[in-house]
Amino acid sequence: MSLPLVDVIHQLALTQNAPEAVSFDLVHMWKTMGPFAKFIAGVLAVMSIYSLGVMAERLVTFARAQKASRQYAAALRDLLPSAKFADAVELSRKLKRGHLPKVLGLAIEEYSRGVEALKHAGPRDVGNFDVIAAVNRAVERSSLRTVNDLRRGLGALATVGSTAPFVGLLGTVAGIITAFQAMAATGSGGLGSVSAGIAEALVTTAFGLLVAIPAVMMFNYLTNRVEDMQVDITDSATELLDFFMKEGREGSK
Repeated sequence: MSLPLVDVIHQLALTQNAPEAVSFDLVHMWKTMGPFAKFIAGVLAVMSIYSLGVMAERLVTFARAQKASRQYAAALRDLLPSAKFADAVELSRKLKRGHLPKVLGLAIEEYSRGVEALKHAGPRDVGNFDVIAAVNRAVERSSLRTVNDLRRGLGALATVGSTAPFVGLLGTVAGIITAFQAMAATGSGGLGSVSAGIAEALVTTAFGLLVAIPAVMMFNYLTNRVEDMQVDITDSATELLDFFMKEGREGSK
């Protein structure tokens, strides 16, 4: 037998004895995944879509709130010294998407109503009252509601970020159990017989981490944005109260 023919026979023997190559692309893994693993992947997909929707909605809402608040703050610089409180209240209703118009607009309206009420005695008049204290209570009420609206959806985002890795791990554990059960049923052993099943099972853990990491990062970022806006509300409301306490006194001398 010639040497080339021996080489050909040797290559054919190696090809027949070589194990079948396993495809590790996502499409093949999806087709070979069990029903429970596919269910876990579907749950993670829903969680991912929901978290992305919350992120987009909050980012748009915060951008609009910042823009409206800047416009309102700039307008108050001219309206308050001129005592155009009615115009300031009306503008706050037009710019109701901003966090500052919601709080400061209600405070200005409460101040105007309080000053007007002090000029008249009602049928059940109980005497004078502190207008500034009434305004301060209005600020506290509106601030709580406004901050609560700004935090809407962040709790669900935190839940997705904290639970998605465990949901993916549940699919991985179930997939590994299935792989070892298949190995026990066929009687085959070795890493090669279970490597494909373990790789398919680990896909759900990777998917869970892929869902959780952006959710956690955006939750921290959005929480910081809410805290910054809360500081703006507190500072602006304090300045407004100071203005009301001094209002009309500069020109009285």
